[in-house]
Amino acid sequence: MKNRFTCLLALCASVSFAARPNIVFIFTDDHSSQAISAYGSKINQTPNMDRIAREGMLFRNCFVSNAICGPSRAVIQTGKYSHLNGFLTNGNTFDGSQQTFPKLLQKAGYQTAVVGKWHLKSTPTGFDYSEVLLGQGPYYNPPMKKNGVGTKHVGYTTDIITDLALNWLEKERDPDKPFMLMYQHKAPHRNWQPGPKHLNKYDDVTIPEPATLFYDYSGLGSAAKQQTMTIEHHLSANDLKLRPPGNLTPEQLATWNKAYEPKNKAFKEANLQGKDLIKWKYQRYIKDYIRCVDSVDENIGRILQYLDKQGLAENTVVIYSSDQGWFLGENGWFDKRWIYDVSLKMPLLVRWPGVVKPGTESSDFVSNVDFAQTFLDMAGAEQPADMQGRSIVPLLKGRTPKDWRQSFYYQYYEYPGAHSVRRHYGVRAKDHTLVYYYGIDEWEFFDNRKDPQQLTSVFDNPEYAPIIRKLQEEIEALRVELKVPEDARPLKRKPRQKKPRTPKKKAA
Repeated sequence: MKNRFTCLLALCASVSFAARPNIVFIFTDDHSSQAISAYGSKINQTPNMDRIAREGMLFRNCFVSNAICGPSRAVIQTGKYSHLNGFLTNGNTFDGSQQTFPKLLQKAGYQTAVVGKWHLKSTPTGFDYSEVLLGQGPYYNPPMKKNGVGTKHVGYTTDIITDLALNWLEKERDPDKPFMLMYQHKAPHRNWQPGPKHLNKYDDVTIPEPATLFYDYSGLGSAAKQQTMTIEHHLSANDLKLRPPGNLTPEQLATWNKAYEPKNKAFKEANLQGKDLIKWKYQRYIKDYIRCVDSVDENIGRILQYLDKQGLAENTVVIYSSDQGWFLGENGWFDKRWIYDVSLKMPLLVRWPGVVKPGTESSDFVSNVDFAQTFLDMAGAEQPADMQGRSIVPLLKGRTPKDWRQSFYYQYYEYPGAHSVRRHYGVRAKDHTLVYYYGIDEWEFFDNRKDPQQLTSVFDNPEYAPIIRKLQEEIEALRVELKVPEDARPLKRKPRQKKPRTPKKKAA
């Protein structure tokens, strides 16, 4: 009887273990949802990303807590805001000794792997296998580190990262364990070098320009006027491909020159000026950007096809996201960093067969702070109380908890720094955004219903004074809840109060 009972327990444990899903987390760098056709892109098509959305759930309001590459990744590792995980800017080094979700997944019996962009300076910890780019990494012929040891590769980085991921799935993972694979691309990060097969794609196409390409920031404060991320002034010769990359093989260089030299010659002969020059820069920038996205999408297709062929798709959660949003010419800008929706919103697509209803959407407020706890919840692992997010598994199952967040706190730290975006923090509510630039004592406030592009701050409009006061209180409450240090308090400048009207005297 005892032996039969022991066997029954072992069988139940085996079934429970097998039921836990594998997780493939696909992560790109600087990929704006405006360049994903599932989100309604007007500039490109992304059929494989769209497949994840079609077979799963698309999130409309996924927000980043600190819109810059390294800090976003550190938040995902720890489930904690930048001020608690210690990685506030790209100049920091991630403390790999702290609690991270991969370590907790390992304890729960998962095999963990990360391939591609890491961008946290320190050696990855909590992974059974890692092969990551050094720093930002190049688009071609990337040196990498495999489990801390240097490796060299020849080819296009997006393809190489996929090759390594597939090799691990096929040959190196333990088939008797559930796995968590972080499959992370450099693309489409600056300076947007397309792969060989896409160098001439879109040459005969004019990409639609954003309506705000020539915006003059007249409705915004001084911070927007001080930035250095304009298409007009701040794209370099390397960004615009007026000279080739310096690390190509002779064969790669020949292919590159064949694609770009005729186009560059035509540009020089045109001698463009003023708005015509800005339009040309935009076309060169945006075409190279979406060429890089095309390579990513095709490689995602390779991963999905592998899962299908190996019978893994039905028990594998596939998640697609990027480290923050990105300006694709809106406001005349490239880059990210701002609390403005274009950079605040991350794409998030989740396919989980048997759990997520295909073709569904969520408008609930979610964040990269939630990712760690979501992974742990999917795996049936304990979620530490000191993590600051919430598992989105209930949302994936179509049930929004009554106490789900209605506002989201944001803070950006990297100033002085690249692109000269001032330090700021703020709150994104359902219909409004309030932001405070704490180095220059300026506020901005946006009515996102009337001004969805956030072009005009109405902080000094007295009609909004009650809402602004309420959101200022919300910021203070969130700072206390999230344990934000007292190093950036707003000065006592209040919004203008609406003066009561003096009734007119009636004529005698």
